Amino acid sequence: MVKPTDGWKDVPRAGLILDAGNAREYETGGWRALRPLWDEEGCIQCMTCWVYCPDSAIMVEDGEMVGIDLHHCKGCGVCAQVCPKKLDEHKYTKEEGKVIQMAEESAFESVTTRSGPESEE
Repeated sequence: MVKPTDGWKDVPRAGLILDAGNAREYETGGWRALRPLWDEEGCIQCMTCWVYCPDSAIMVEDGEMVGIDLHHCKGCGVCAQVCPKKLDEHKYTKEEGKVIQMAEESAFESVTTRSGPESEE
């Protein structure tokens, strides 16, 4: 791994990943402009979002989704696009749409581990 004190000659060419399985060490959620909001009550636990999430940000326990890891989610919106379940009114956005909907990140004060307004505490 490259250390902050390393010079430019010490950095591997072409952005090589020298240590396998190190993605959890880097929090990348601060990059996102959109935040996924998950309405857990409307979720049918189909796990389609988990299959398609490129950041492995869908949190699963005992085979069921329990939240979204906002420290690693980059806000691409793939989870919202592939979600098959539609709602008349989303718990957090109050809009018609899918169980996972995207909201402007600027509306939130901080990055939290799980998705949803009550996680802002």
